Formats: sequence, C-alpha cells, structure tokens
Amino acid sequence: YGTLNADASNAILICHALTGDQHVASDHPVTGKPGWWMRMVGPGKPIDTDRYLVVSSNVIGSCLGSSGPASVNPATGKPWGMAFPVITIRDMVRAQAMLLDHLGIERLFAVVGGSMGGMQALSWAATFPERTASAVVIASAPRHSAQNIAFHEVGRQAIMADPNWREGAYYADGALPSAGLAVARMAAHITYLSEAGLTAKFGRKLQGRDAKTFGFDADFQVESYLRHQGISFVERFDANSYLYITRALDYFDLAEEHGTLAAAFKGSATRFCVVSFDTDWLYPTSESRSIVHALNAAGAAASFVELSSPFGHDAFLLENPELDRVVRGFLGAGRA
Repeated sequence: YGTLNADASNAILICHALTGDQHVASDHPVTGKPGWWMRMVGPGKPIDTDRYLVVSSNVIGSCLGSSGPASVNPATGKPWGMAFPVITIRDMVRAQAMLLDHLGIERLFAVVGGSMGGMQALSWAATFPERTASAVVIASAPRHSAQNIAFHEVGRQAIMADPNWREGAYYADGALPSAGLAVARMAAHITYLSEAGLTAKFGRKLQGRDAKTFGFDADFQVESYLRHQGISFVERFDANSYLYITRALDYFDLAEEHGTLAAAFKGSATRFCVVSFDTDWLYPTSESRSIVHALNAAGAAASFVELSSPFGHDAFLLENPELDRVVRGFLGAGRA
C-alpha cells in the first residue's frame, strides 16, 4: 500500500497476529471481508499511505499465503504436515527480511504490530537493529507466560485429540479435525476479551428463548457466540498451522535469546513506542512495562502509554481514537 519514496526511507512493515494475514487495508480476495486494520492504515489514516509505503506478509507456518504445513513438500509431492520444521518468531522475522531484500528495502521507517505482531516488531529491533528505525509494539509481551502456554496447550490437545487429526496427515481425504480446531479457537477467543466486555455484551442473557432448557444446547448468548467463533474459524484456518504458530509463540523469549531483555536492545538506535490496554489479561500492562524497563536499561529511546478500553486484548483491532492518536503522533515525530 502506498509508494516507496526516492531514497527508500518511508517503508513500514506491519506484522499480523496469530491467525491474521497480509490483507491489512484491502478487501480479502477470497472472502471479500474488509482488511483487518483498515481503520488504522490508508490515505490520511494514522498509518498514512499517502506518506508511507506499507508492506505486510503472511508469516511462515501459516496457511494464508506463506509456506506452512499445508504447503506441498517438493521432496514428496504431498503436504508437509507434521514434517514441516518447527518455526520461531525470529524465523518469521528473518523471512520478512528476505522479502524486503527482494523488494530493495534496506531499512524500515517502522515495524508495527499488535499481539504476535508486536513480538515480531521486538524481534526485528533485536535481530536487525540497523534496519529498524522505529518499532510500535501494541498489546504484546517479551515472552510467553506460563498461563499463555497453558491456554495454547489446551487448544493443541483439543486438535490432537480429534480423531480426524491423524498425526497431522489429514489433507488427502478431506476429513479435517474441525471439531478440535473449533474448541481450540473458542478457548483462545476468551483470552482476547475481558470480563467487563463479556458482561456488557452478553451478561447472562439467553439465546433466542425465554427460559432455560436445563439441557446442553447453547442456552446463553455467550455460548452461542463462542460456538459461532469456533465454527467460522475452521472455515479459514488450518489446524496444523495453528499448532505450529502457537508453538512459535510459546517458544518466544527475548531474554532467553540474548541473556537478558536489556541486552536484546543494548546500543540500539531504534525508537520504540509501547502500548498496552488496561483490560488486556492475555498480555497485561505489566508485560509492556517490563519491555520499557529493559529499553530504559539499554539506553534506548522509548515511549509508553496504557490505554483504557473495555475490550481486552482485541482492543488494538477495534475503533480506538486514543490509539490512533498515539500511533499517528509517534510516526509523525520520525523522519521519513
């Protein structure tokens, strides 16, 4: 999106979250749905495509454009399945760097991402500091906590317990582990919301009925909502990709990679903007503060803000004028 300027100094890389894709600011060519960050990216918007060239790519390991377990293994002529190598966040970033090399972009004006995208932005700054002028890290963390690993393991076990999973070799006959993947999505989706948001939207309201059935149908609206989230998810995502990408998230730990978190950014000339949300319990503000403390210890230029929202972790994807103001202001203070 946008145009690269004469000295190739205005490129912004946007990194997507766990089940996201590269269609940031344009309609999806298959589903026709609007891009997932159209409110943030476009002409005159906070990430202004009249000023910047915006690049986004699907992460490796996914099933929405880049190579992943559903891709064909050239050695066998069949899908990789579980023979696909386990990947890391840094692998995703290295693949993005190769893409930018191909596009002739040596240095990024900014790397921007929320959630797993924020981890990629941090990894960019730590792995390629000379190529990263600034990084915007939204609703993210420097490593996965035990609680986050636990939620992911519940999802992975749901997939692997589905009889149709068959050790990941389910592509040939079309019987997919849809039930397991739907449950995995339902469990994960709860972590993207907040108690206040769920209460405000659903409370204990019943779904299409005046009284409880005292059975096991979806009596409550929140049950129906989660079931819908699970069913719609399996229509667009691959179960093996979900296993691989959640594993990459669980293995992410910048401090482990570099000795300490501060060491990951020692001597960095990258400018950082770190944003958290007060109701995000997946990556709470304490995680963002740990990033900022490490940046301060490393002597890096860092700004930090905690924004208020009732929407939990997903707040970075939703309408939020304060987030728009922060991103626009931070990018505007740089030089392209």
